[in-house]
Amino acid sequence: MSLPLPISTKWTRKRPDPLEEPFIHIVLFFAGTAAGIIDSIAGGGGLIALPALLSAGLPPQVALGTNKFQSVFGTATAAYHYRRSGLVRFREERFGFIVTFIFAGIGAWVVQLVDSRLLGYIIPLFLLFIAVYTVVTPSLGKVQTHQRLSKQTFFALAGALLGFYDGFFGPGVGSFWAIAFMSLMGYEIRKATAHTKVMNLSSNIISVIVFTAGGSVMFAYGAAMAMGQIIGARIGARLAVRKGIAVIRPVYIVVVFSTILKLVYDRFF
Repeated sequence: MSLPLPISTKWTRKRPDPLEEPFIHIVLFFAGTAAGIIDSIAGGGGLIALPALLSAGLPPQVALGTNKFQSVFGTATAAYHYRRSGLVRFREERFGFIVTFIFAGIGAWVVQLVDSRLLGYIIPLFLLFIAVYTVVTPSLGKVQTHQRLSKQTFFALAGALLGFYDGFFGPGVGSFWAIAFMSLMGYEIRKATAHTKVMNLSSNIISVIVFTAGGSVMFAYGAAMAMGQIIGARIGARLAVRKGIAVIRPVYIVVVFSTILKLVYDRFF
């Protein structure tokens, strides 16, 4: 028996004027570049990429799938750059990568069975707590601190919870990962950001598989954004490595508050 997909395989799009198509690709390329810079520093690239894809005329489910597709390239680029900088070792994250992958897949399947709208009301409260906690704790992420959990325990818990959440709903997951790495593993902010990208890559890969299986990825537009993502992620990751908390912290706070505002707007307006 095949599992039902959480997305529709049938969608139509008004074909743009042939003269408009190159312009759309150019706009999406630059949107992907901007999203890659922001996402590689503090997450939240979807706040730029998703509206751009919707403006290009894609239905919501296809815009979501295409957004996941293009974000894989930026996330992979950022993760690779952080690895080269010595902030993360992929072998040490293997267990967390696998746990996150599995539970993100479960979340992407379960979302079709239940109403996820309730999370749209709850998650902004959690994000608000994270934002306030970050603002009133200026020392958070400045230096490496005491590790509160073993790595295996941390990834078993965080990988399951945040992996499932990313597959099920998603907004703000990068913020949750970063705060978890800093609070529970004692990582300084650059290291937390680097490890967050690896976990994001895991859940993004399974999401792309699910959306592609459902026929909800516009590869032409996704490719245009992916090229921008690769460039933007390189720029953002380099900034984060060189400037550290001076760049990451303010961008992180802005992204968290922007995500809160978007979720509130989507639910109440």
